[in-house]
Amino acid sequence: MAAQNLTPIILKPAQASSMSRCTIFHSLPKSTLPRTRITPRINQVRFFKPISSALSDPYVLQLAETLEDSLPSTSSPPPPLQKLRDYSSESLLSTSWPSRKDEPFRFTDTSFIKNSRILPIESPQYQSLTSLVDSTETLVPGLTVVDGYLVNDLSLLTELPDGVYVGGLSMLNSEAIMKRVSEYVSSFQGDLFWSLNGVGAPELILVYVPEGCKVEKPLHLRYVSVKGEEKESKTLPVSNPRVLVLVEKGGEIGIIEEYVNGDGDHCYWTNAVMDVVIGEGAKVNHSYIQTQSLGAAHTKWTSVRQESNSIYKLTEVSTGGKLSRHNLHVQQYGPDTVTEFSTFHVALGDQTQDLHSKLILDHPRGFSRQLHKCIVAHSSAQAVFDGNVQVNRYSLLVNPQL
Repeated sequence: MAAQNLTPIILKPAQASSMSRCTIFHSLPKSTLPRTRITPRINQVRFFKPISSALSDPYVLQLAETLEDSLPSTSSPPPPLQKLRDYSSESLLSTSWPSRKDEPFRFTDTSFIKNSRILPIESPQYQSLTSLVDSTETLVPGLTVVDGYLVNDLSLLTELPDGVYVGGLSMLNSEAIMKRVSEYVSSFQGDLFWSLNGVGAPELILVYVPEGCKVEKPLHLRYVSVKGEEKESKTLPVSNPRVLVLVEKGGEIGIIEEYVNGDGDHCYWTNAVMDVVIGEGAKVNHSYIQTQSLGAAHTKWTSVRQESNSIYKLTEVSTGGKLSRHNLHVQQYGPDTVTEFSTFHVALGDQTQDLHSKLILDHPRGFSRQLHKCIVAHSSAQAVFDGNVQVNRYSLLVNPQL
C-alpha cells in the first residue's frame, strides 16, 4: 500500500497588517497505460477511527444525553434514522473529546466549544421566517433548514423530475427507497462530531435521484442559523442538520449547500453532516458555501462513496465562523472514477479555518485533482490544511502527483 500525504499546513502571519496566501495543488491524472484485467478484492469500508479512550468520557456522554433528550418525541422515527441514532450512540461510548494531543486536532483547538454551555435548539417557532428567504432565490428548487429543522413552508420543489424525492425521511412513502437509504445510513463512521450529529439530528433530509434521471437545475440547500447568544453568555445553541444524497446509476444532480447567518454576530454551533452516495456512471456537482457568524462554531462532515465511472466535483468557499472545521472523506468503490476538489478559505480576526481531506483509491484508473487556497489576514488567525491521498494495492494504473 502506498499513501500520498500532504503535511498539515498552518498559516499565521507575523503581523496583523500582513496578508499570507497559500496554494496547494495535487493531481492524479488518468494513466495512459493499456488497460489490463484486474480483479480487485472486495472493498471494505475504512473508518476514520474515533479517538480511542480506555474509559468513556463523562462530558461526551452528558452532551449526547442532552441531545437525545432534546429530540421530538411525537412519534417513532423511520427505521434508518433510528439505526443511525443507535449506531452513533454506541460509538460515543468509547469516544473522548478531542484535544491538541490527538493527531487529527493537533493544530485545531476545539476548547472554544467545550468550554461553552451547549444548548440544543428545539423546533424553531419564529414568526418572521418568510423574511429569511429572498424572492430571487426561488429560481431554482431548494430546501430551507432553520437551526437544523426542515421548514417546508420556505421550500420550493415544484420543478423536480418524476421519481426524484427531496424532503424529510419521515415523509417518505416508498418502501423501496427506504430500504436503499437503510443500506447506506450507517455505512461510514467519522469522528466525535459525526457521532454527535447522528445522535442529535431531528430529521434525515433525503435527496434521491432514480436511475438514469438527470436533474437539470441545481438543488439549493439553505441552512439558516437564527438562534444565537451574546458572546458574554458563553452559550452555544447547537443544531445538527443531516443530509443523505443518493444518486442511482446514471443519475446526475447539482447540490448547492449554503450556510448563512441570521442577524448579528451571535454565538452558536452548527454541527452538520452530508453523506453522498454516487452510483455507477452517476455525477454530482457539489458547491459548499459557509459564511456564518464570526462568533460561531462550524463543524462539518462530508463523506462520499463513488461507484465505478462516477464523477464527484466539489467547490468550496469558507469565510465564516470563529472555528470552522470541514472533514472531507471520499472513497472509491469501483474503477474509472473522477474526483475533483477546489477549495478556498479566508481567515480574519481570531478565526481558524480548517480543512482535512482524505481520498482512498482502491481500484484502477482513478483520476483526482485538488486545489486548495487560503488567505490569512490577521496575526491571530490561522488556516489549517491536511490533505491525504491513499493509493492502495489494487488501484493500479494511477500515477499520483502531489
